[in-house]
Amino acid sequence: MKVELKVLRYNPEAAEAPAAGPHWVKYDVEVDPMDRILDLLIKVKAEQDGSLSFRRSCGHGICGSDAMLINNRNRLACKTRVDQVGKKISVAPLPGLPVVKDLVVEMSGFFAKYRSVKPYLINDSPEPERERRQSALDRARFDDTTKCILCAACTTACPSFWARPEYVGPAAIVQAHRFIFDSRDESSAERLEILADEDGVWRCRTIFNCVEACPRGINITKAILEVSSAIVGQRG
Repeated sequence: MKVELKVLRYNPEAAEAPAAGPHWVKYDVEVDPMDRILDLLIKVKAEQDGSLSFRRSCGHGICGSDAMLINNRNRLACKTRVDQVGKKISVAPLPGLPVVKDLVVEMSGFFAKYRSVKPYLINDSPEPERERRQSALDRARFDDTTKCILCAACTTACPSFWARPEYVGPAAIVQAHRFIFDSRDESSAERLEILADEDGVWRCRTIFNCVEACPRGINITKAILEVSSAIVGQRG
């Protein structure tokens, strides 16, 4: 079958960039219904236009590098099939982030916010002879938020982030949640203070765009509300 693939293209460094700006380019692509959008992009780059730029790595929904706006919804190109979106397919870069070229966006600000919440285990107690043990129940407390692959689909689907780019964003809060509720960690209070500022959890308006966008099925809004409750509890 043949599909029409529209790609929003833009190269800020090109001489004509200020005049042309972002623009749609159409490609007719012969596909199988079970092909993924990533397959289509690779085919276009190999057979029609080698200048097309996009990120990809594992191709199996683990690395998160090929998140993009597919038919007006943030998704992973490697997990979205043709039969799920139809014969007219539009692909654009993740919204709210600077475009490097075509479907490649600048992620340094996103990862700076991720680092700001100290997304790693902090425990200054003497090391045990073996591992720091944890019950299955304690592990289950933060199981959902361990699934995050840092694709940025949730943060770039968030209207609060679009309105205020300084907002730490859903992805960073999810990563903080994973350690705030880890029974082995000793810096939950510090993370809660970080997330209690004006660009922290209080920017969330519970619109649930993040939940819909997450390719891993994380209940992100629930995690944000749990962090908000923990902040209130800590201060109360």
